[in-house]
Amino acid sequence: MPATYAHKKQQLYLVLSGIFLVNALLAEIIGVKIFSVEKTFGLTGNLTAGVLVWPVVFLSTDIINEYFGHKGVLRVTFLTAGLILYSFLVILGTTHLVPADFWLDLNKTDTLGRPFNIEFAYQSIFRQGMGIIIGSLVAFLIGQALDASVFQLFRRITGSRFIWLRATGSTLISQLVDSFVVLYVAFYIFGNWTLAQVQSVGWFNYWYKFAAAVLLTPLLYLAHYLIDRYLGPQETVELQEEAFVDKSV
Repeated sequence: MPATYAHKKQQLYLVLSGIFLVNALLAEIIGVKIFSVEKTFGLTGNLTAGVLVWPVVFLSTDIINEYFGHKGVLRVTFLTAGLILYSFLVILGTTHLVPADFWLDLNKTDTLGRPFNIEFAYQSIFRQGMGIIIGSLVAFLIGQALDASVFQLFRRITGSRFIWLRATGSTLISQLVDSFVVLYVAFYIFGNWTLAQVQSVGWFNYWYKFAAAVLLTPLLYLAHYLIDRYLGPQETVELQEEAFVDKSV
């Protein structure tokens, strides 16, 4: 049984880390786009496209924290930050490649018949992300460290009860910081936004994350149920106790 338990434990951490990493990377890449919530969903406000998948990141963060502790969260956080940085360095490198002549001839006009420069579009989209990646990485590291610490604090207070409180509470506190840091660094320091724009989009981002954290609570309990069945009752308790005292994964 110990060998089986160890294997299941490793597999669980691998799956949760994969979900965390993929969605964090996606959020960073698509975060260059600011979309109109009103024109898309009929609600007032603007959001970065990255926040659409970000709730999956903080949901997986809370689950990793519950079963693998503060160190488990920070381990995958630092790995993800490194891979995000690597990805954007590669993307930045591709913007300096000389385009092929036949590629420049593609899509000479858009759907409305207007002249379209595919190289300019590529440069505009991906080089815009350089300021965002700096802001995102700073906010990401601060937010994750804060989330992991607050989660463990609530865990000490509530014990094994009130999963929703430590998960939602830690997310709401950490994302209050994250929502404004990323926009301030990416669009105010490296961009041309005003503080009023940062505050407007930042608060809308935060309230979206607030609502998402509450709405995802049933999924959190479902994930706990499935994981508990996968590991077994005794093994689940042991793993959560290890996480609480912050032992290594």
